[in-house]
Amino acid sequence: MNQKPSNAFVAASWVALGTGMIGFMVGLWRSDMLLNEKGYYFTVLMFGLFAVISLQKAVRDKLEGIPVTEIYFGLSWFSTLLTITLLVIGLWNATLLPSEKGFYAFAFLLSLFGAITVQKNTRDSQMVNKNKDQDS
Repeated sequence: MNQKPSNAFVAASWVALGTGMIGFMVGLWRSDMLLNEKGYYFTVLMFGLFAVISLQKAVRDKLEGIPVTEIYFGLSWFSTLLTITLLVIGLWNATLLPSEKGFYAFAFLLSLFGAITVQKNTRDSQMVNKNKDQDS
């Protein structure tokens, strides 16, 4: 059954992605970290967003019977877990207040969740449109 996601869910997904990313980046911008530390956390965020979108696509392709190589599937999982691990290691060793560490962790996870759901919604909408075109 191909059902288009509701407008409310699409909006909530974009809000989650935007809130997480903007919150994370504003936190970096306003922090007293050195520029190389800010660059590290920004790179981990961008890598994480790419990794979860890639993983979501690979998982969905497999479920729909679209061929996905095991190495790509494995790399998608590895990249996703690696970004989370890199963030945890960075925050563990950071000289930040515990509340700041929690802020970055939750903003990061909200961003990843938002990216996954936006990708899912985009794919679901395309599938519904594709099926409508075939029925016409």
